[in-house]
Amino acid sequence: MFSTDPMADWTAFFRKEDDDEEEEEGDEGAGDYKITGRDSLVFLVDASKDMFIKGEDGAPSNFDMTMQVVRTVYTSKIISSYRDLVALVFYGTEQSKNPRNSFKHVYVYHDLDEPGAKRVQEVDALRGSKGAQLAAETMGSGETSLGDALWCCANLYSDIKLRLSHKRLMLFTCRDNPHGGDSGKDRQARTKAGDLKETGVVIDLMHLMKPGGFDVSLFFRDIISPPEDNSELGLQTNPSEKLEDLQKRVRAKEQKKRAMARLSLSLGEGVKIAVGMYATAVQARKPGAIKLYRETNEPVRSKSRIFHTQTGSLLLPSEIKKAQVYGRKQIVLEKDEVDSLKKFGDPELYVFGFKPMENLKLHHHIRPAVFIYPEEEEIKGSACMFSALLKKCIEKNVFALCRCIARRNYPPRFAALVPQEEELDDANVQISPPGFNVIYLPYADDVRTLDTPQCPSASQTQVDKMKEIVTKLRFKYRSDAFENPVIQQHYRNLEALALDMAAPEETDDLILPKVDQIDQRLGILADEFRDMVYPANYNPDSKPAPKRKTEANGGGAVKKPKVEVPEDELRAHVQNGTLAKLTVPVLKAACKQFGIQITGTKKQELIDALLAKLGS
Repeated sequence: MFSTDPMADWTAFFRKEDDDEEEEEGDEGAGDYKITGRDSLVFLVDASKDMFIKGEDGAPSNFDMTMQVVRTVYTSKIISSYRDLVALVFYGTEQSKNPRNSFKHVYVYHDLDEPGAKRVQEVDALRGSKGAQLAAETMGSGETSLGDALWCCANLYSDIKLRLSHKRLMLFTCRDNPHGGDSGKDRQARTKAGDLKETGVVIDLMHLMKPGGFDVSLFFRDIISPPEDNSELGLQTNPSEKLEDLQKRVRAKEQKKRAMARLSLSLGEGVKIAVGMYATAVQARKPGAIKLYRETNEPVRSKSRIFHTQTGSLLLPSEIKKAQVYGRKQIVLEKDEVDSLKKFGDPELYVFGFKPMENLKLHHHIRPAVFIYPEEEEIKGSACMFSALLKKCIEKNVFALCRCIARRNYPPRFAALVPQEEELDDANVQISPPGFNVIYLPYADDVRTLDTPQCPSASQTQVDKMKEIVTKLRFKYRSDAFENPVIQQHYRNLEALALDMAAPEETDDLILPKVDQIDQRLGILADEFRDMVYPANYNPDSKPAPKRKTEANGGGAVKKPKVEVPEDELRAHVQNGTLAKLTVPVLKAACKQFGIQITGTKKQELIDALLAKLGS
């Protein structure tokens, strides 16, 4: 049996066509993922008395730092991925609150659900000294059974009927031996942790500093999941002592590492490895406005239909063609012909050869670069081959020249694979991963030949003085140290509205120059450079007087052109009823020409005055 429903055929066709166009013209920041669904994150926080001990010199307690981190994640989820699920669970409490109250000393503060303004306010209430007092009154501190807490978290996941793409549990504690040597509770916790990991839950330990240090090997080594890559080894051994360290660690784990595309890297006939393409930096934009239905306040969804202009009937997919005008002829194309025109080849990176790094110029950078990393799950041996290729390119100081087709229906581009070594900081935390940066190269049509303007050349003394100024103002630039003030202010305003705050928090515009600091660094160098380059009486703070526009021949100010109309032409407009075609300045000049006294300046009033004078 074949379907005879035309609407079903129409919907199926246009859904597929829209998907193709979106894949061809969409933003590359959206991922081509193997797994779809929502991400989930459970914060499992130790509520024992040790967590509430304040640090030295008034430093916040471990519990207070954890609540600040939880609040930061909540707000970032609301902005970036509001459909993700987040939960907050405390263990080692005196009071118990969990589904069906099956577990003692486990307090589910927030179920696994989407974050919202109310949840942020409730987390805010647990911060500071008042928050510690509220936590003591609400939950208290009691016995600890990490096995029951993990079992409770497993039930939270099992109660969710939605499809989850990634499940993560973050464990915050400052006790390296939570059960005090109770082998029965230790065994139960290891068993429940193993059950969670078998269901796909990744368990991360966010251990905090305590007197005497935190020894992961005592208990938690068997609880947490193995590191996802070598860069995380340092994160699992060193405890967090400061809030900044804890936020950095949580951010590294919480942020998604999804590939824009997964494709093959072809090194020759029959030699292919699998790589994933990642965007290391994506421009942040303010979200677009969403239209809401005023009665229900629900988002409005728009649908498009194509109708025949003469009959008004709905057009089916088989009745719609695409055409291209060429040589004054309209060439009609079928859908499969359009698809074949779009396709240049299968998605892959095909290496042509290698070039010295000095051949890659700065002006070859025409769009943001992406990053490729091996995908061992796709093709076995990809990581080994990729590592060997990267090592040799670094040794020989060369880049790989290749043809890149990132996705299906994407046009091919030439690209340079620039090797990048792994970089670690003092705490053995990875700053930059090993891999290749994909630099998209311009075509010959993209390169322009510009006529450089002829400017007076500076003397060597002036050049040397400017070098001194540049040296004094030089600083180490880090992109993560500067936030977009427009976007920050936008989300601060939204946060203030959602949380019923009296006023939004002030944002510091970090891109403004620090004039006082610049003047202090330069000293008299700026004055010396000004005396060398500019005239004696030059004052950069004074504004020059505006100049009057002159004619090309330099004969005074530009005069307004005359707008007079000959009398016979004006009478012809009156006779033909086409006075409305004339402009207001022309009509004013005509009234003045015939001595008509006008009281208004509207066009219709001028026309009526002229008709009254010349129509009689």
